[in-house]
Amino acid sequence: MIIDLSQIQHEPKTFYLWLPEEWWEQDVPGDQIQGLYQPVDACLTIARLGKRFMVRGNLRTVLMLQCDRCMELFGRELEGEFHLFLEPVQKKQDEEEEVELAGEEMGIDLIPGEEVELEQIIKEQIYLSIPMKTLCKDDCLGLCPVCGANRNIKKCSCHLTQGHPAFQELRKLL
Repeated sequence: MIIDLSQIQHEPKTFYLWLPEEWWEQDVPGDQIQGLYQPVDACLTIARLGKRFMVRGNLRTVLMLQCDRCMELFGRELEGEFHLFLEPVQKKQDEEEEVELAGEEMGIDLIPGEEVELEQIIKEQIYLSIPMKTLCKDDCLGLCPVCGANRNIKKCSCHLTQGHPAFQELRKLL
């Protein structure tokens, strides 16, 4: 849904979005987010603050994530609020021209023109909400480095050597 920000003058406007599970598309193969288990239910309110716009919103969904240790898919409920500032950039900047941002501008998203895509804002907020390392459970045992078995499901009988392989020869000297 593309919103023309020039239509938002004195009164804030509220937008309700319901995005089905099929809406999510993986941008990068091997992405942590594999899809959605539930539709995204979002509410965004946009208000004008001088030449900038403040976006306040909340969203709710269940993400389909891939565990970083055992590689299994699991669901993680996401429910949260966010706010951000948008500032339309009227002047076309050369692709190679560097622009220095002041300290107060670091929390502002610069957007070209007077239009913003709400779905892109929601996708960005979903990515910002997931942790750097996603685990299906805190005590996930992961995969066996020898045979590749999921150690949460079955116990393997592989012998794991402790320590760095480069130091294994020193251990033989003892």
